[in-house]
Amino acid sequence: MGVGKTAVCQELKVRLNNSVFLDGDWCWYAHPFHVTEETKKMVMENICFLLNQFIRCSAYDNIIFCWVMHEQSIIDTILSKLNTANCEVKAISLICEEKELRARLTKDIAAGKRKPDIIERSLARIPLYHPLDTIKINTTGKTVSEVAEEIAHI
Repeated sequence: MGVGKTAVCQELKVRLNNSVFLDGDWCWYAHPFHVTEETKKMVMENICFLLNQFIRCSAYDNIIFCWVMHEQSIIDTILSKLNTANCEVKAISLICEEKELRARLTKDIAAGKRKPDIIERSLARIPLYHPLDTIKINTTGKTVSEVAEEIAHI
């Protein structure tokens, strides 16, 4: 949260030909926001359904997906439900240094985009990304365009 996932993916969608972008957060937009076993299951099923639809659609060569995936089990569960036989999957984690993450989130809070509790929740997850079986890209000091370009070359 706050490392630039959505902004980078929006930029990547424009850079890559025949691309489509799904942000997993879109499957959570509800009011009131309830995190229960039922809603978690529904969100995972919706994400996997949409990703499989994109995979099946011949109009798309590049499917960009982002979500807060701080546990290997989240990544593994999603991948296990996708028909990736004819796909090349690149799992990438965007990370950044604590000082920059705090500054980005503070700016978002001041702009009314996030609530103050986001800082501690996001900072607590930083060490969880290091053991993941993903390519790590440090976004510290980089623009959205620079990070998108880096990913486009992977």
